[in-house]
Amino acid sequence: MCRNIRRHVIEMTYEAGSGHPGGSLSSTEIMVSLFFQVMRHDPQNPKWDLRDRFILSKGHVAPVYYAALAESGYFPVEELKTLRKLGSRLQGHPAYGKLPGVEMSTGSLGQGLSVACGMALAARLDGLDYRVFCLCGDGEMQSGQNWEAGMLASHYKLDNLVAILDRNRLQSSGLTEETMSLEPLADKWRAFGWNVLEVDGHDVRQILNACELSRSMKGPSMIIADTVKGKGVSFMENNCGFHGRCCTCDEREKALTELEARQ
Repeated sequence: MCRNIRRHVIEMTYEAGSGHPGGSLSSTEIMVSLFFQVMRHDPQNPKWDLRDRFILSKGHVAPVYYAALAESGYFPVEELKTLRKLGSRLQGHPAYGKLPGVEMSTGSLGQGLSVACGMALAARLDGLDYRVFCLCGDGEMQSGQNWEAGMLASHYKLDNLVAILDRNRLQSSGLTEETMSLEPLADKWRAFGWNVLEVDGHDVRQILNACELSRSMKGPSMIIADTVKGKGVSFMENNCGFHGRCCTCDEREKALTELEARQ
């Protein structure tokens, strides 16, 4: 499934002539783990009250989100190639109300975790047992709103909130540590009162184990996933040039050939 999702990301962004493949590829195993194993959700009933909620805070990686939704059954896989086309439901960033399975309009970085906190708190107030998962980018950790959300989540002891940080260490302008240093990242979240779990973000078993472990922990959990931007395609890996650029025709063929050869 990870290979299928990556293939979709390459094809979608190529057809659109734009998009954000690098961060989509780095978060593929995270998305596959959530949508195909961890989360309780029903594509045939996307507004089910007891569904787990998912927020894509790093909204620019919409291609991997749409691919996971389509492969899960929320809409036809064939629709993926309409990404960013005029009249398409698959906008450049997720838009609430446009596509089943999308819980929040995202793209203005740093806002997703705050909304996830609100959803987690709402579950408690409504007496419902759903969990809220929020996928964040490491570049957006430079936004102060995340740390306000972090304080709120620990203050209200939101056991049902799990944030996953795609720690690929690259943002559009280069290395995160050169743009605005984040380290020691794990210690900072622990200091804010969160449970912190560190995993290899391309090891599905580690991701699944961390999500399961967080279920029994008191308070909010932050899973820091060590990833590689552009993972799976050699010339895209650790290349911030593919943060917001699609493949050329020749690059597309090379990328698909590499993905097909992966075991």
